[in-house]
Amino acid sequence: MTQRPNFLVIVADDLGFSDVGCFGGEIKTPYIDSLANNGIRFTDFHAASACSPTRSMLLSGTDHHIAGIGSMAETLKEFQKGKPGYEGYLNDRVVSLPELLKDAGYHTLMSGKWHLGLTPDRYPCARGFDRSFTLLPGAANHYGWEPQIMENESLPRMLGSTRPFYVEDDKGLRPQDLGKNFYSTDAFADKLLQYFGDRSAHNGNLNKPFFAYLAFSAPHWPLQAPQEDIDDYRGMYDDGPEALRQKRLKSLKSLGLIPEDCVAHEVIAVSDRLMSRKWDDLNPEQRQFSCRSMEIFAAMVQRMDTQIGRILQYLRNSGELNNTFVLFMSDNGAEGMLLEAVPVIEENVFDHIARYYDNSLPNLGKYNSYTWYGPHWASAATAPSRLYKCFPSEGGIRVPFVLNYPPLRVGKNVIDHSFSTVMDIAPTILELAEVKHPALKYRSRTVAPMRGASWIPYLKGEQESIHEKHHVTGWELFGRQAIRKGNWKALYIAKPFGPQKWQLYKLDIDQGETNDLSEIYPEKLAELVMEWDNYVAEVGVVGAAIQYGVLKVDED
Repeated sequence: MTQRPNFLVIVADDLGFSDVGCFGGEIKTPYIDSLANNGIRFTDFHAASACSPTRSMLLSGTDHHIAGIGSMAETLKEFQKGKPGYEGYLNDRVVSLPELLKDAGYHTLMSGKWHLGLTPDRYPCARGFDRSFTLLPGAANHYGWEPQIMENESLPRMLGSTRPFYVEDDKGLRPQDLGKNFYSTDAFADKLLQYFGDRSAHNGNLNKPFFAYLAFSAPHWPLQAPQEDIDDYRGMYDDGPEALRQKRLKSLKSLGLIPEDCVAHEVIAVSDRLMSRKWDDLNPEQRQFSCRSMEIFAAMVQRMDTQIGRILQYLRNSGELNNTFVLFMSDNGAEGMLLEAVPVIEENVFDHIARYYDNSLPNLGKYNSYTWYGPHWASAATAPSRLYKCFPSEGGIRVPFVLNYPPLRVGKNVIDHSFSTVMDIAPTILELAEVKHPALKYRSRTVAPMRGASWIPYLKGEQESIHEKHHVTGWELFGRQAIRKGNWKALYIAKPFGPQKWQLYKLDIDQGETNDLSEIYPEKLAELVMEWDNYVAEVGVVGAAIQYGVLKVDED
């Protein structure tokens, strides 16, 4: 048998389509770019519209409604609780990718954000990872800091669900255990490097191929970064988000990542909070605050790239890089909504931030600050697409993806426009590892088959596309829903972010979803709505928007 490859899966958190350099961004990401320069950039790669659903699909190869994250655990509605696929953790209806690889002789490692279960029986170490250092919830202060609140006050629920909650293997870690100089991005890289190094103390592990899952919690809010990285972007965004959006669009076109005639969707911002207001409506001080938030976001991306560089250099020095299948992706589109849309009555979350955090301009980005950057900056990152994270429009689900694996290198600096999804990753890795998925039985329990498709036949030139011409893929989260068949896509988004009716788009000529064709092609829309009904039945969607009313995630 030929030597089996290693695998390094790198996931960024809330990174936009054009944030990194190789996808048209101005942020300095030389190490991610180096993967693209000798690899493949996929421009039509799709995730779910939010964090944990994507992660469940990545590790299972199937739809998140099957894998246990039908809705994010933080936003489960009463009528969803107890329903199959809505457990709020990676359930037992699926077998995880690391479980299968570990069974097949791989050394399985994880460092980063988990977001697939908070109890010990759902930790990464219980789902196939030999070693793991993880942030269990969906977000946390990147410095592991928590303010000391008054005895008679409780945390607002949104902040209470994103407290620093780290575990190493099966051992919980208190914030004070993380160390004085803790910063999440650095710590995740440090720990993975430690795990790589530890293999030499266990020769059995050193001789095994590895599967390493490096899941950063950056650049997810709260926006925080080391000052030296922030300083690199001082003044870069002073012209505002629309100027950045236009620069990014021009760059995407010049790189051949989107068509020259691509029409971008207009920015949608429905809140009147500071970061949702138009640039022209901000006073000089508010503009400074807005720009600084974007500078910090850029710094977080740069810092993440630096840590990726450390990992790649280690593998280069150890002679393992050329036999390592490396992929880099984001878990969803840029975050443009959540904190901007939370009402003031949401347990006074904004009062709490004002009371316990220092969001003065000189302090912004430090351990005791708490900020985000809103829909205008997010739309600069998702352009030409419509909307952002939490929506099944292209802005929420079309994400950057880079693949680098020398044995499958089809050329230098390749750009590929084939449609693919995060569910394709597990079957691709399993085929390369020469491991068969056991569906429908694994360790005496029934498990679902994978819905994704391996890329290997396509990358070897054995077939013309990853998926067949009329392949159907569905999305649903928070009652927002979409169905795609080939290049046709039907989309349903309720007010105020959409018209609260099905719309129809032809994505090969309208990537921005700007031209609704539902009245011109009613038969095609009807065909896709029938496909939607099939999707609901196949994956077990509970509480779709039209049938049950809109799930208002922004009001939880």
